[in-house]
Parts: sequence; C-alpha cells; structure tokens
Amino acid sequence: MAGTLRDILDAAARGVFPPADGGITVVPQHSHRDAGVIAFTAHSVVFTDEEEGWVRGALARLDCDPLAATMNPRFLAAFMERTGRTTDTVDLLTVATPLSGPPSIGVTELDDPDHPRVARARKRRDDVRVWAVDGGVLVLGRGVAGRLEAAIEVDEGVRHRGLGRALASAARRLSGGEPVWAQQAAGNARSVRVFQAAGFRPVGAEALLVAH
Repeated sequence: MAGTLRDILDAAARGVFPPADGGITVVPQHSHRDAGVIAFTAHSVVFTDEEEGWVRGALARLDCDPLAATMNPRFLAAFMERTGRTTDTVDLLTVATPLSGPPSIGVTELDDPDHPRVARARKRRDDVRVWAVDGGVLVLGRGVAGRLEAAIEVDEGVRHRGLGRALASAARRLSGGEPVWAQQAAGNARSVRVFQAAGFRPVGAEALLVAH
C-alpha cells in the first residue's frame, strides 16, 4: 500500500481502508511532533522517521498474535525507548463527515490565546480554535498529519443533558466542509458514547508518541 500518512487517513475518512491482510505499513512522520501507530482492521500503519528495518525487526522479536503486535506494550515500550518519546494511552480513533448549517447550540468563539484549554490544545495541535457555551467547550485544531481533530469538555454539573453530543455535532458543522477526527480513550465509555451518538464512527485504534 503506497501513499503518505495523510493519504491513508483521507482514504479512511471516505471508508476506504488498508487491506485486511495482517500486514504492516511503515510511512514517514508528517511532522517531527507526531509519531505512532494506527491499527486498522487486520492492518497496522506505523508512522515514524526511524528505519523501517528497525520497526519490522522489533515486531518480529515479539512472541504474540501478529495482528496485535503493533499495539503490544512491549513494542510500544521499545518504540518509545528508541525515539525518546512518550505516550498516554491507546485511543479509539473516530471520524465524522461534515454537516452543513449552523450548530444547534449557540457557541461563541473565544479569542484568548492564554485560555487554559487553548494553551493545552496547542501542545498537540496547530491552528487551534475554541468555542464555548454555558457549561462546555469545543476545540478544533490540526493534529496528526494535519487532520482536523475535535475535543470537547463538559462541566460535571451539566452532564447527562445532551450537551456533549451537541458540542460534538457542532464540530461537524464548524469544520469548513472537511471530515472531523476525534480520539477517545478506550476506557472512557462516556466519551465514546457521546461521539458515536454525534455520528463519529470508529475506524481503528491509535497510539500517539509525542516528543518532549
């Protein structure tokens, strides 16, 4: 399978995935900031500037199910040691098509570069924009391979009222006509339910390795 990481992601957003052949594709990083692994169904993509031979050699030394090798903790630990990077968790990777029309809730864009949510988002994303509504925040920014990524926050006191789903849906209407990606920690069932209720569909798992 040829192409850049962005080519692979753009195809996945259209519902066209790498072949489910048990294979592994190694592609260069899109930028220095982001390296990692995306595991699709029976095919993994490792994006790194390390030599492909090192990646395949490290995977070959594992005694585990080949389909799970790239997400095996021993491989991820070796990957981090090799690159001097860290990772937080393995996320569920989801994507949604854009929607037309204004958001169903009245969000206000914040023009405050010192806002804590903006500052935090800029550590992982470029071109960050933030919208607020009473009790919640929506963040859009360019993450892995320049894809448009969404994140939301809902205050504890207003949860279970549909605000999270409304913010996730708003991301699809504020995307400028392109697909929107979102990652959810696999154990965060509440977040998984919110994004899927807003039309985000699972496409794989992602372990993102970031440089300090």
